[in-house]
Amino acid sequence: MSDDINKPAIIGPDHQLAAPASTFVRHKTLWIVLGSLLLLVVVIVAYLLVLHHRNGERAAALARAKPATVTVTTATAQRGDIGVYLDSIGTVTPVYSASITSEVTGLVVAVHYREGQTVAKGNPLVDIDPRPYRAMLLQAHGALARDENLLAQAQMDLERYRAASARNAIAQQILEDQEKLVLQDKGTVMNDQGTVQYDQVQLDFCHITAPIAGRVGLRLVDPGNVVQSAGTITLAVITQLKPITVIFTIAEDSVGEVDARLQSGAKLTVDAFDRTAQKKIAGGLLLTLDNQIDTTTGTVKGRALFDNKNDAFFPNQFVNTRLLVNTLQGVTLIPSSAIQQNGQASFVYVIQSNIAHERSIKPGVTDGGKTQVDGVAPGEVVATSSFDKLQDKAAVVVSTSPVPGSTSTAH
Repeated sequence: MSDDINKPAIIGPDHQLAAPASTFVRHKTLWIVLGSLLLLVVVIVAYLLVLHHRNGERAAALARAKPATVTVTTATAQRGDIGVYLDSIGTVTPVYSASITSEVTGLVVAVHYREGQTVAKGNPLVDIDPRPYRAMLLQAHGALARDENLLAQAQMDLERYRAASARNAIAQQILEDQEKLVLQDKGTVMNDQGTVQYDQVQLDFCHITAPIAGRVGLRLVDPGNVVQSAGTITLAVITQLKPITVIFTIAEDSVGEVDARLQSGAKLTVDAFDRTAQKKIAGGLLLTLDNQIDTTTGTVKGRALFDNKNDAFFPNQFVNTRLLVNTLQGVTLIPSSAIQQNGQASFVYVIQSNIAHERSIKPGVTDGGKTQVDGVAPGEVVATSSFDKLQDKAAVVVSTSPVPGSTSTAH
């Protein structure tokens, strides 16, 4: 064995290839180590990224779990009175309206009224030529005078016949004939009296006066026109403006309540507003209800009376009416803007210790921006803004000034 050790190394062809093979192995091992290190780095980076993402989600979840503070405006529920109103559309209608026509045929000789004039009852309006009717009246008086004298003559003869008959100087038949003749003359006189009265009325019709107090419309006839007794030509139209009425409708479901109040002697007030229902024109009283319900609309008509001292109403004008049926006293009132809707349910946000609590309520009568509610006690504070941000148990900050961009939305 020692000899083998001392022998010089013999390098043959196979040994010449051994050195490069060893280098390749070393390079391969180096690449494997580098790849493992790179993979480890990638795994570590990925782990760190996942960990960071999870931490971000956890922070976001924590942020969502903690409610944000919402700035709101509030109002305090009050105890008070509120009216129960019925709203409708009404038409202004005069108490009296007269379309004046001629009762006689003749020539118009004078028109006394001015267009738009306010006249009193009995003021002259139109004169028709009275001469033909004055002549007819004179003839009737003449016939009456003649027949009255004939009657007087017949009565004198009757007295003579009665005296003669008492002495048996004449036949009974003559007395009886004279009695009947007196009765005939009385009938003739009565007929003449009727003719005189009729002709006097016809003569009076020539001077046309206002049958009611009111306002005259536009002039419809001029002097020189011929009018007929058939009444085909309207000479003037007068409408009474003071007082004046408004006719409006009431739903049949509310008729019983309104009629009961009227029967009890209550004075139900009616307010009239302009076309936009923003400006109040005047206030009046409900006079009565119609005696039947309109089957096509399911409503009954009511008439309200207004004094119209300032001439605010005009016949056939359309107005919005509000009938005060009843007044609820000692109820809880909150602003209507505080009430929110969730389908058919109504609710409000009650603020307690700067925390909003959602509470269901039952709204009732609404008037003037106030609503009567059940479910909220007087003195409790409710939110009136920022409903798009509010939720149950949200922290709030109460602001005394309007919140910019706040909206009132139904949930």
